[in-house]
Amino acid sequence: MLATAVMSVVMVAGEKAGLMGDQPPKRIVRAALPGHRHRSKPGEGVLGAIAHFGFGAGAGAVYGLLSRGRRIAPPLGVVYALGIWVGSYAGWVPRLGILPSIPRDRPGRPLVMGTAHAVYGAALALALNRMNGGDRAGCGDDGPGTAPQASVSAGPPGLSRV
Repeated sequence: MLATAVMSVVMVAGEKAGLMGDQPPKRIVRAALPGHRHRSKPGEGVLGAIAHFGFGAGAGAVYGLLSRGRRIAPPLGVVYALGIWVGSYAGWVPRLGILPSIPRDRPGRPLVMGTAHAVYGAALALALNRMNGGDRAGCGDDGPGTAPQASVSAGPPGLSRV
Protein backbone atom coordinates (compact mmCIF):
# COMPACT_ATOMS: atom_id res chain seq x y z
CA MET A 1 0.00 0.00 0.00
CA LEU A 2 2.88 2.35 0.82
CA ALA A 3 4.49 1.84 -2.60
CA THR A 4 1.13 2.51 -4.27
CA ALA A 5 0.70 5.70 -2.25
CA VAL A 6 4.13 6.96 -3.34
CA MET A 7 3.30 6.05 -6.93
CA SER A 8 0.02 7.95 -6.66
CA VAL A 9 1.89 11.11 -5.66
CA VAL A 10 3.80 10.96 -8.96
CA MET A 11 0.58 10.36 -10.90
CA VAL A 12 -1.22 13.28 -9.25
CA ALA A 13 1.80 15.54 -9.89
CA GLY A 14 1.68 14.51 -13.56
CA GLU A 15 -2.03 15.29 -13.65
CA LYS A 16 -1.49 18.71 -12.05
CA ALA A 17 1.24 19.40 -14.66
CA GLY A 18 -1.30 18.67 -17.41
CA LEU A 19 0.44 15.52 -18.66
CA MET A 20 -2.13 12.86 -17.74
CA GLY A 21 -5.66 13.61 -18.78
CA ASP A 22 -7.83 11.12 -16.89
CA GLN A 23 -6.01 8.88 -14.45
CA PRO A 24 -5.66 5.34 -15.87
CA PRO A 25 -7.23 3.60 -12.84
CA LYS A 26 -10.32 5.81 -13.23
CA ARG A 27 -10.49 4.99 -16.95
CA ILE A 28 -10.22 1.26 -16.23
CA VAL A 29 -13.04 1.41 -13.69
CA ARG A 30 -15.13 3.58 -16.04
CA ALA A 31 -14.84 0.89 -18.73
CA ALA A 32 -15.82 -1.83 -16.24
CA LEU A 33 -18.92 -0.05 -14.94
CA PRO A 34 -22.28 -0.38 -16.75
CA GLY A 35 -22.98 2.14 -19.48
CA HIS A 36 -20.86 3.70 -22.20
CA ARG A 37 -17.22 2.80 -21.52
CA HIS A 38 -15.92 6.29 -22.33
CA ARG A 39 -18.48 8.43 -20.46
CA SER A 40 -17.96 9.61 -16.88
CA LYS A 41 -19.89 7.69 -14.25
CA PRO A 42 -20.74 8.47 -10.63
CA GLY A 43 -18.17 7.14 -8.17
CA GLU A 44 -15.53 6.25 -10.76
CA GLY A 45 -12.89 8.39 -9.04
CA VAL A 46 -13.29 6.68 -5.67
CA LEU A 47 -13.64 3.24 -7.23
CA GLY A 48 -10.57 3.95 -9.37
CA ALA A 49 -8.53 4.79 -6.27
CA ILE A 50 -9.75 1.64 -4.50
CA ALA A 51 -8.93 -0.48 -7.56
CA HIS A 52 -5.51 1.19 -7.90
CA PHE A 53 -4.59 0.47 -4.27
CA GLY A 54 -6.00 -3.05 -4.50
CA PHE A 55 -4.01 -3.82 -7.66
CA GLY A 56 -0.86 -2.25 -6.17
CA ALA A 57 -1.23 -4.18 -2.92
CA GLY A 58 -1.83 -7.42 -4.84
CA ALA A 59 1.20 -6.88 -7.08
CA GLY A 60 3.26 -6.02 -4.00
CA ALA A 61 2.11 -9.19 -2.24
CA VAL A 62 3.08 -11.30 -5.26
CA TYR A 63 6.52 -9.68 -5.30
CA GLY A 64 6.84 -10.28 -1.57
CA LEU A 65 6.09 -13.96 -2.10
CA LEU A 66 8.57 -14.15 -4.97
CA SER A 67 11.28 -12.58 -2.82
CA ARG A 68 10.80 -15.28 -0.14
CA GLY A 69 11.92 -12.92 2.61
CA ARG A 70 15.26 -12.14 0.97
CA ARG A 71 16.73 -8.68 0.57
CA ILE A 72 15.70 -7.12 -2.75
CA ALA A 73 17.86 -4.71 -4.72
CA PRO A 74 15.68 -1.67 -5.54
CA PRO A 75 16.55 -1.89 -9.27
CA LEU A 76 14.90 -5.35 -9.33
CA GLY A 77 11.76 -3.80 -7.89
CA VAL A 78 11.90 -1.15 -10.63
CA VAL A 79 12.20 -3.85 -13.33
CA TYR A 80 9.25 -5.73 -11.79
CA ALA A 81 7.08 -2.59 -11.74
CA LEU A 82 8.05 -1.55 -15.27
CA GLY A 83 7.11 -5.07 -16.36
CA ILE A 84 3.65 -4.56 -14.83
CA TRP A 85 3.34 -1.22 -16.66
CA VAL A 86 4.41 -2.58 -20.04
CA GLY A 87 2.31 -5.72 -19.62
CA SER A 88 -0.75 -3.63 -18.77
CA TYR A 89 -0.36 -0.53 -20.95
CA ALA A 90 0.99 -2.36 -24.00
CA GLY A 91 -1.18 -5.41 -23.37
CA TRP A 92 -4.60 -5.82 -21.81
CA VAL A 93 -5.50 -2.13 -21.31
CA PRO A 94 -5.32 -1.18 -25.02
CA ARG A 95 -6.69 -4.57 -26.11
CA LEU A 96 -9.84 -3.83 -24.11
CA GLY A 97 -10.04 -0.37 -25.70
CA ILE A 98 -9.61 1.45 -22.38
CA LEU A 99 -6.52 3.53 -23.24
CA PRO A 100 -4.22 3.66 -26.24
CA SER A 101 -1.01 1.64 -26.14
CA ILE A 102 2.11 3.35 -24.79
CA PRO A 103 3.43 4.70 -28.13
CA ARG A 104 -0.04 5.93 -29.16
CA ASP A 105 -1.01 7.51 -25.84
CA ARG A 106 -1.24 11.25 -25.27
CA PRO A 107 2.17 12.95 -24.94
CA GLY A 108 3.30 13.03 -21.34
CA ARG A 109 1.21 10.20 -19.87
CA PRO A 110 3.73 7.43 -20.72
CA LEU A 111 6.53 9.46 -19.11
CA VAL A 112 4.48 10.00 -15.95
CA MET A 113 3.26 6.40 -15.81
CA GLY A 114 6.72 4.94 -16.46
CA THR A 115 8.18 7.16 -13.75
CA ALA A 116 5.33 6.33 -11.36
CA HIS A 117 5.88 2.60 -11.87
CA ALA A 118 9.63 2.95 -11.37
CA VAL A 119 8.98 4.83 -8.11
CA TYR A 120 6.50 2.11 -7.08
CA GLY A 121 9.07 -0.61 -7.73
CA ALA A 122 11.84 1.10 -5.78
CA ALA A 123 9.48 1.90 -2.88
CA LEU A 124 8.18 -1.68 -2.92
CA ALA A 125 11.69 -3.14 -2.70
CA LEU A 126 12.69 -0.77 0.10
CA ALA A 127 9.48 -1.45 2.05
CA LEU A 128 9.84 -5.23 1.69
CA ASN A 129 13.48 -5.02 2.76
CA ARG A 130 12.39 -3.12 5.86
CA MET A 131 9.61 -5.63 6.58
CA ASN A 132 11.97 -8.57 6.02
CA GLY A 133 14.57 -7.19 8.39
CA GLY A 134 16.84 -5.56 5.82
CA ASP A 135 17.44 -2.80 8.34
CA ARG A 136 18.47 -4.83 11.38
CA ALA A 137 19.49 -1.88 13.54
CA GLY A 138 17.69 -2.08 16.85
CA CYS A 139 16.56 -5.67 16.34
CA GLY A 140 17.11 -8.33 18.94
CA ASP A 141 19.06 -11.54 18.35
CA ASP A 142 15.85 -13.26 17.34
CA GLY A 143 15.53 -11.12 14.21
CA PRO A 144 13.37 -8.24 13.14
CA GLY A 145 10.46 -7.18 15.26
CA THR A 146 11.73 -8.79 18.44
CA ALA A 147 13.01 -6.95 21.46
CA PRO A 148 16.26 -8.02 23.10
CA GLN A 149 15.55 -10.28 26.06
CA ALA A 150 16.87 -9.14 29.41
CA SER A 151 18.81 -11.73 31.29
CA VAL A 152 17.25 -12.65 34.62
CA SER A 153 19.14 -14.55 37.29
CA ALA A 154 17.43 -17.45 38.97
CA GLY A 155 17.63 -15.86 42.43
CA PRO A 156 17.43 -17.75 45.67
CA PRO A 157 15.89 -21.23 45.57
CA GLY A 158 12.16 -21.33 46.20
CA LEU A 159 11.39 -17.84 44.78
CA SER A 160 9.67 -17.56 41.47
CA ARG A 161 11.03 -15.34 38.72
CA VAL A 162 8.90 -12.49 37.46
